[in-house]
Amino acid sequence: MYIRNLTTVKTIFERDNREELIARIKALDETNTVQWGKMNLYQMLRHNTYWNGWILGKDGHTYKQEFLGKIFGKMALRSMIKDEKPMDKNIPTSSQFKVKTYEGDIRSEKAMWVSLLEEYQQFYNPAFIHDFFGKMTREQIGILVYKHTDHHLRQFGG
Repeated sequence: MYIRNLTTVKTIFERDNREELIARIKALDETNTVQWGKMNLYQMLRHNTYWNGWILGKDGHTYKQEFLGKIFGKMALRSMIKDEKPMDKNIPTSSQFKVKTYEGDIRSEKAMWVSLLEEYQQFYNPAFIHDFFGKMTREQIGILVYKHTDHHLRQFGG
């Protein structure tokens, strides 16, 4: 079964992995250019601060799995987190995570993202339900958060 393989996959809950991602975020600046996708640097940062707030249970989010997720979600999740392979480029995101504002304070968004990642040290959000994947274990959440963060850092050469 796939669970056995998850012990070697990176997770946000491991301090060294979290620190590595935080260092990569701190190194981002206006010279980083998009490698794929339609977001600019500010939009990517804002997307991630909102997304991590959602996972962590900030701002009173409502959690509900979409219909298609109920059919395909668990299979897609297993495929995505089964090994160290990075997330694919240009994967779709749900509309709630699309940032329509093109400009903002890059420095403050980076600081907020770092702060949110540090909160995973004490992660506790039993109400969390992913909009596509559904209810997830702590282990699955840790891997998904690591891979999502890595995905967007690679998107901007970080």
